[in-house]
Amino acid sequence: MDEEIQFYLSDLEESMQKALSHVSVEMSRIRAGKASPAMLDGLRVDYYGTPTPVSQIANISAPDPRSLLIKPWEKNMVSEVAKAIKNSDLGLNPVSDADGIRLNIPAMTEERRRDLVKQAKNESESGKIRVRGIRKDVNEALRKLLKEGAAEDAVKSAEDKVQKTTDSYIAEVEKLLSKKESEIMTI
Repeated sequence: MDEEIQFYLSDLEESMQKALSHVSVEMSRIRAGKASPAMLDGLRVDYYGTPTPVSQIANISAPDPRSLLIKPWEKNMVSEVAKAIKNSDLGLNPVSDADGIRLNIPAMTEERRRDLVKQAKNESESGKIRVRGIRKDVNEALRKLLKEGAAEDAVKSAEDKVQKTTDSYIAEVEKLLSKKESEIMTI
C-alpha cells in the first residue's frame, strides 16, 4: 500500500508541474506591449495542406521592442503566413515584402491593458482550478486506498503532503499572475 501512496504523490507532483507549465505558456502568449516571437506560438500556417506552427517554417525575430520580423525559409510561404496572421485573433496587420513579413506592434491603450490583465487573471484561475482538480483526484484515490486497508496515519500524512503541494503550486500560479500583471501595466 505504501508504494501506491508514493505513486500517487509522485504523480501529483508531475501533474501539478504540467499544469503550472501550461499556465506559464498561456501567460507568455498574452502580449504585454513588447514584441516577442512567443506571441506567434499558437499561430498555424497551411504548409502544403498541413497546419504547421509558424516557428517551424520561418525565422521569427524582434529587431526592436515594437516589431516582429518573420522570414519564411521558402519564399512562396510569405503570402500564406501573412494570410494566417490576418485571419488570427492577434489583431495585427502584416506588412509583406519579397523576403518576409513585418508586424508592427501598436502601443497599448489603458483599456487594452485592463483587458489583458483580465485575460491573465482568467488564465491563472483556470490554472488554479486544474491544480485543485488534481488535488481532488489524488485525495479520492488515497481515500479509496484507505477503504482497501491502507494505514490511516499513512493516508493522513499523504493527504497533508497533497495539501502542502497544492498550496505551493497555487502560490506559483499567483507569482506568475503578479509578474504578468506588472509587465502588462508597465508603460
